[in-house]
Amino acid sequence: MEEIKKGFTPDPDCLVQVRNLKMFFPITTGFLKTTMLKAVNDVSFDIRRGETLGLVGESGCGKTTVGRTLLQLYKPTDGEIWFDGRKIDNKEALKNFRRRAQMVFQDPYSSLNPRMTVGDIVAEPIDVHHLCANKTERENRIRELMTLVGLNTEHATRYAHEFSGGQRQRIGIARALASKPEFIVCDEPVSALDVSIQAQVINMLEDLQSRLSLTYLFIAHDISVVKHISNRIAVMYLGRMMELASANELTKHPLHPYTVSLMSAVPVPDPKVSRNQHRIVLEGDVPSPLKVPSGCPFRPRCSRATAACAEACPAMREVSPGHFAACHNL
Repeated sequence: MEEIKKGFTPDPDCLVQVRNLKMFFPITTGFLKTTMLKAVNDVSFDIRRGETLGLVGESGCGKTTVGRTLLQLYKPTDGEIWFDGRKIDNKEALKNFRRRAQMVFQDPYSSLNPRMTVGDIVAEPIDVHHLCANKTERENRIRELMTLVGLNTEHATRYAHEFSGGQRQRIGIARALASKPEFIVCDEPVSALDVSIQAQVINMLEDLQSRLSLTYLFIAHDISVVKHISNRIAVMYLGRMMELASANELTKHPLHPYTVSLMSAVPVPDPKVSRNQHRIVLEGDVPSPLKVPSGCPFRPRCSRATAACAEACPAMREVSPGHFAACHNL
């Protein structure tokens, strides 16, 4: 009855549905004074089964907070999270969700326990969720996972510090796959790696997606990487979603002024095209999330801003089929 009352009906084609997600952190700003830092403010999106939704934006815009709040590593301030048609609102639903949804963290150097062997790191989700009946089954599963991500099974007794950055990220991916999840949040999984290694990891993630029928939320700040792996891309700025469209549509026909400026900064390998490309340099700095501007958060840096932009924050609306943007002037 709850979804009928609120006018929301789960879509069977979507594995993940987020509605009006908010994540505020209390920050001490003076003597006995607390201000709410609005890291994520009223964000909604769907992720269809088997697709990759890319999430891009500047550092500090709330991308990682969205991923962590979605997986309930932070308790949401407000909003609803639906997984496979079921609302995550009690301990039973959360326990089931945490087995079926995992995360690959950004830093392969700090996300792995230095006191545990690689085998124990990979098997941690197996132990937590009691997925193997005995020690032999557990060891077989560890070898299977290490082979799946391109690691030597003989290295299961080694420690994380003995591996390179790319190998450590593969260990992190193997750990994420251990509980046989359907949904994985990839939080900038290649940003700490060399460019050549980035390509290997991205190709491996795509291969795993097709082989295991995985669904991804891929968080990154490099639009070129996101475009390569994503079916659709969402753009965030200062805790809010600015635009959402298919990867091809968003990169070729950006609508929101912020997205237009981001796309103008993407380097083009062709020198002739690059010389004729007009780069849009935004004025000013990103406002503090403790003092978000009234109305549209992008208003102080937007060349198209009008009086209406200061009065109310624009809602996400469908400007063209499948292309959503939050702007008063479209």
